[in-house]
Amino acid sequence: MANVVIYTTPICPYCVRAKMLFQRKGVTYEEIDLSRDNELRLQIMQQTKQRTVPQIFINKQHIGGCDELYALDRQGALDPLLAQ
Repeated sequence: MANVVIYTTPICPYCVRAKMLFQRKGVTYEEIDLSRDNELRLQIMQQTKQRTVPQIFINKQHIGGCDELYALDRQGALDPLLAQ
């Protein structure tokens, strides 16, 4: 099963949607809350070039945010990534 990491904040509805999709698929993930760690948040922003959450990584590959995750699922490309 894939290694999934989601960088989130507690009040983010897009984070909730992304986690719900993984839960529906039976995928376990590591959730990292960026709300209390400004240094880590800056590192993730520099790495992804994105200022928003969630930021999702599957097998250390940056997927993007919630919209990109759902787009991968609609295209049928998410399940193969998760099966790796």
